[in-house]
Amino acid sequence: EGAGASRQPMPCEIDPHTRMGAVSLVVSDLSRSCEYYEQAIGLAVLERDGERASLGAGGRELLELVEVAGARAVRAATGLFHVAYLLPEREDLGIWLSHAIDARVSLEGASDHFVSEALYLRDPDGHGIEVYADRPRSLWEGHVDATMNTTPLDLPSLLALAEGRDGRYGGMPDGTVVGHVHLQVADIASTIAFYAGVLGFGLMAEIQGTAAFFGAGGYHHQIAGNTWNSAGRAPAPDGFAALRQLTIVLPDDQARSDVRRRLDHHGIDVHEREDGLAVRDPSGTLIVLS
Repeated sequence: EGAGASRQPMPCEIDPHTRMGAVSLVVSDLSRSCEYYEQAIGLAVLERDGERASLGAGGRELLELVEVAGARAVRAATGLFHVAYLLPEREDLGIWLSHAIDARVSLEGASDHFVSEALYLRDPDGHGIEVYADRPRSLWEGHVDATMNTTPLDLPSLLALAEGRDGRYGGMPDGTVVGHVHLQVADIASTIAFYAGVLGFGLMAEIQGTAAFFGAGGYHHQIAGNTWNSAGRAPAPDGFAALRQLTIVLPDDQARSDVRRRLDHHGIDVHEREDGLAVRDPSGTLIVLS
C-alpha cells in the first residue's frame, strides 16, 4: 500500500517526542550473530529463546534477531540500509572506535556529517550498522538541510578521547538508543509522501532525488531512505537475511490516534497488534507504531 497519491494530504506533524524503537532482523545463524553483536558491537543479550534473541544496552531492547537457517544476504532490494546506534557522548564514540581497533572489527567507512560523527560496518549477514554520536544540537537545529554533509572523520581526535582508559571494553553504555533507521526504498517521491505527508515527520534534507531524511521535533533524522541500490525494487523474498520490521515509538495514545487518523484518511491498511499499529510503507517495509 502506498501513501494514497490521489488524495489531498492532511496538514500534519508527528509528535516531537517521537523516537525509534527496536529493529528486528532475520539472520542465518543466531549464535554467530549474538556473538558478533556482543563482542564487536557491544550490545548485551537480554533474552534468548529458541530462534529469537533480544539485545540492547542499559536494559533497553534495541535489536531483535530471528534465525532463519541458511538465510542469504541481499543488497538490491528494499528494506534495510543500516541501523544506527546513537551513543550518548562523543567520548563514547572514541572509546568504541578504540575497542573496534583492538578487537580488529572490520569497518566500512568513517564520516563526519557535521550534525554527527559516524562509523559504518556490516554484520555477518550483511546488515548495515552505523555507530554514531551527535554534535551539539545548537550547531545544526533549524538548518539541517544546509549543514548535513559528508567529509572524512577525524579519527585521531576521536581516539584521543579514549586514551588512558583502563580495562576491557564494557559494551555500549546506558543511554545508547536506535538513533535512526536508514532504509533502501523503491522511489523517493512516494517515500516523502508517506513519511512526511502521512506520518508527519519533517523533511529535513533531500539529496538530488535519490535520498531523503525525516525527523521529528527538529532532529536531523530518525528515518532516512535512499534508492542507491533499490530503485524500482521490491522487498527481499522469504529466505533472505532482511529487515523484518522497525518500530516507531509515539509518546502517548493521543499521538498514536493522530497518526492512525491520518493513515485512515489516506486509505492505508492498518493492523492492530499487541505491540502497536502495523503498517507498510510504499516500499513494503513493515513499521510498528507503538
